[in-house]
Amino acid sequence: MTATTSPDYRTSALRTIRTEREAIEALESRIDGAFTRACDVIMACKGRVVVTGMGKSGHIGNKIAATLASTGTPAFFVHPGEASHGDLGMITGEDVVIGISNSGNTSELVTILPLIKRMGAPLISMTGNPDSVLAKEAEANLDVSVAMEACPLGLAPTSSTTATLVMGDALAVALLEARGFSAEDFAFSHPGGSLGRRLLLKVSDIMHTGERLPTVTEGTSLSSALLEMSRKGLGMTTVVDGAGKLVGVFTDGDLRRTLDKAIDIRTASIEQVMTRGGKTIGGDHLAAEALNIMEERKINALPVVNDQGELVGAINMHDLLRAGVL
Repeated sequence: MTATTSPDYRTSALRTIRTEREAIEALESRIDGAFTRACDVIMACKGRVVVTGMGKSGHIGNKIAATLASTGTPAFFVHPGEASHGDLGMITGEDVVIGISNSGNTSELVTILPLIKRMGAPLISMTGNPDSVLAKEAEANLDVSVAMEACPLGLAPTSSTTATLVMGDALAVALLEARGFSAEDFAFSHPGGSLGRRLLLKVSDIMHTGERLPTVTEGTSLSSALLEMSRKGLGMTTVVDGAGKLVGVFTDGDLRRTLDKAIDIRTASIEQVMTRGGKTIGGDHLAAEALNIMEERKINALPVVNDQGELVGAINMHDLLRAGVL
């Protein structure tokens, strides 16, 4: 193939975007009774949602299944060709099947329709042809037809796959909201991601405790407190009373302010220079909450206390950074 003229990349790209945008806008009028019926069928499902489709529809189906699974609707993808050779055993009568085909007559899907019907699994179709075999056999057909493909030859699935993907997202989000699916629920299915770390990791998971916790008692000299800070490396030390309750903190910032006052660090006691009280956090709080407090207060570390005000740990910005929260 040889190009006869210089290609106008920008014009082609803009035409593609306009065509696909129009295909998406046309979907709004199709969020109707059939869409509601599809949602009701899936909400009543006691098994899983099985998505199937051939070719580009299969690729889109894979993504739809993944989106459903990550937003509270257990789902997986089955290739219709493989379904005819054993994978149909992955589907049960308690599942719901979403069949995707632009024509609605894809032979691999039509072949397995009688078997899906026989096992009693409800069928939802996504097609561009409401008169197709797939649409007529479905309990609900989601119309993803397009006026034209973005491909100028009208051959490569472009607008049609985009419309199908958007319809799948609309379905997933509608179900997400109906289930009351929360950000924390999302995090449980994404524990390896940054969102999962922010929503699942608690202060108690990463705080310094025991010998790693910088602590001095009331009456300690400032020089001894500075040695404790140096040994523990958190840029601060906590100060507790005889019962182990937090009474204050002494940080690098406090040290700078102390030096500005010309206080003799060899004779001063920690009570003279520490910050009394101060902001604290509980160990059962999210690490992301600790980060928000530190950023708002412009501090680099937080003491961790229990419900009785007893010191149980400490956490700093480096801990949050290492844990992937920051």
